[in-house]
Parts: sequence; structure tokens; C-alpha cells
Amino acid sequence: MKTPFTFGKIVQDIDFTDREKETKRLVSNFNSSVNTILISPRRWGKSSLVLKAANTVKEKNRRIRFCFIDLNNVRTEEQFYQQLATEVLKASSTKIETILGNAKKFMGRFIPNITFSPDQISDITLSLDWKEVRKSPDDILGMAEKIGEAGNIQLIICIDEFQNISEFENPYDFQKKLRAHWQLHRYVSYCLYGSKRHMMMNVFTSPSMPFYKFGDIFFLEKILLNDWITFIQKRFSDTKKAIETSEAALIAELAECHPYYVQQLAQQAWLRSDKVCINANVYEAFEDLVLQLSMLFQALVDGLSNSQVNLLNAIICDELQLSSQKVLKEYQLGTSANVVKIKNALINSEIIDILGDHITFNDPLYRYWLKKYYFKLA
Repeated sequence: MKTPFTFGKIVQDIDFTDREKETKRLVSNFNSSVNTILISPRRWGKSSLVLKAANTVKEKNRRIRFCFIDLNNVRTEEQFYQQLATEVLKASSTKIETILGNAKKFMGRFIPNITFSPDQISDITLSLDWKEVRKSPDDILGMAEKIGEAGNIQLIICIDEFQNISEFENPYDFQKKLRAHWQLHRYVSYCLYGSKRHMMMNVFTSPSMPFYKFGDIFFLEKILLNDWITFIQKRFSDTKKAIETSEAALIAELAECHPYYVQQLAQQAWLRSDKVCINANVYEAFEDLVLQLSMLFQALVDGLSNSQVNLLNAIICDELQLSSQKVLKEYQLGTSANVVKIKNALINSEIIDILGDHITFNDPLYRYWLKKYYFKLA
């Protein structure tokens, strides 16, 4: 029997949990051509949410086309332009003849080399002469707008891990170039999302940056406990198994309502259950899951400096005044200035995040493993 919980890939249809408010907001922005900036930690379901909203819009409006780009492994302007041009062409039509026509009409000066499978539009591969593109990238940045106007269609370009543009050579100039073009588009709107909150905040909320006030910014929150309980119980019921409210709540609480881990832990508890999931199934699944990840967690610790590990220890021990003389001495953190430096390094490594005055771990199971198995705290 297929397990009723999904993690590690895009979640769709009945596997999708709640997010009604967020979906409604995205759908409204897409239909109104409002640029959207979506920010949340990794593995909280951003991509699944965007895809769900996109599918909802496409069902009711065939004039709206979506273009999906992932910058996870993109590190240069050249790679960016190539991905942008490729995905815009693929989104422009489902007919290969139209796609080739658009390439010739709007990219002819670059003499693009296109290879494709007649049966799969998604297999299109585009290569460009970087020297020519560098001379005039405006044509690439304006291509989606021209295709939209020529075909009387609305394109929505969705770019995942958008904060990676901050790591390009001359990132400020590149962002200025993008903003100068994109803010003029009438047939194209943008959904830009990323998992490194501090980098996304710097790009979109700093008055000195080109993308300041570019669109509607919203932060993806954790799915509420009661919504997880309803979802988990339904998925168990759909497969002729049962789980009480207390056990469903335990799954979500142990995973701290982290979408990826809730689904993964629920799956492991489901696999250990015969007809009814009991408390022991959940705890056994949780400890096994943590131990499965222990080698990964140990590698993370091994890659940290002693002072970084010491600061994590202080955070886990709920020390509130990290720069106090008592904490600096007890955890061997050096000076208060050094604490700021260590904290920023851990934020940049996506190990911790700061929300207001509160420091959180991006990975709740990593925090649990550190506390119980590494620092061996009660």
C-alpha cells in the first residue's frame, strides 16, 4: 500500500496540507499581476504552495502561463540568462513550432542552439553565446514581455531561491538591471521566493537596494497544530488505519509543526502501526528518525568552530543574555562582539534564525539531537 504522507518532493492534491489563506493570497496576486515575494525557511512547502496556486489559476484562466525557474545551482549571470530564456520559451506555448518561432523572432540575434525531443516540450535545451548575451542582455530580460504582448497572454515567472542572485559577480548592478526591466512589464509579473530569510530581507526590504518595494512581501508561517491533527487523522483514515487526536498532536508537536518533518514522522508512525497508531509507535518513529539523521547532524557539528558549538550550547540551555559576562565566561565565547560574529555565521549557515528577540533552530530535529545526544542535557 502506498504511504499516505509525502515529503522531499513537491506536494500536490490530497497530500497538500491547509495553506488556504496563503493560497488565496497568491491566487489573487497572480490574477491581478501583482509581484509577490515569498519568504520562509527551507522545506516549509514554498514550492508546493506556489504550484498549488498556479494550478488553481490555470484552471480558470488559459491566458495566464507560468514559468518556473530554480536558482539553487545557478551562480552566474550567464546561467541565469540561459535558464530564464529556456523556461520562458517553454512556457510560451505547448507547440514546438510556436516555441521555435518565438526563439527565432525574439532571440534571432543570439543565434540560439536549441535541441528538443518531439514528444517532450520539457526536454528543450537552449544554449547561448555568452559573449553576445553579455553585450546586450536587455533582449533576454525583455523577451517574456514581448512574447506576452505578441500572444496576448500573461506570463508569471516564478523564481525559487531568488536570494542566490546576491552571490553573483557585481550583484548590486545585476539587481539594478533586473529591476529596471521588470518594473516596466505589463504582460509579465513575478513571484520570487527563497529560503535564506536574512538574504531575502536584504534584497527586498532595504531602502538602498534596487528591489526595495518591488511587490507584496509575505512570510510563510508554520501550519497550525489543529490543521495538522485534522490532516494526519484523515490520511490515516483514508488508508483504513486510525490515530487518536492525542497521537496526531504528538506527531506535530515532536516535529514542531515543521512541514517536512511532520510528514516524514507521520509516515514512519503509519508504517509502524497495524490498525491503530498508538503513543509508543510515535515515540519509536521519532527516535529512529533522529538516529537516522545522526550522521548528518554529526557532520554539521564537525564543520563548526568550537565557539560556534559553544554558542549553540548556550542557546539550547535557554540562555537569554548571550553577551553577559556570566554566559561569555561559562561557555567560553570571548567578547560580546565575538558573539555577534558567531551568531551571524550560524545564521549565514542556515542553522539558526532570529525572529524579533527570539533565536530559533531552522531544523528542530537537529536541536533535539544536539540537546540529547551531543550535549547530553536532561
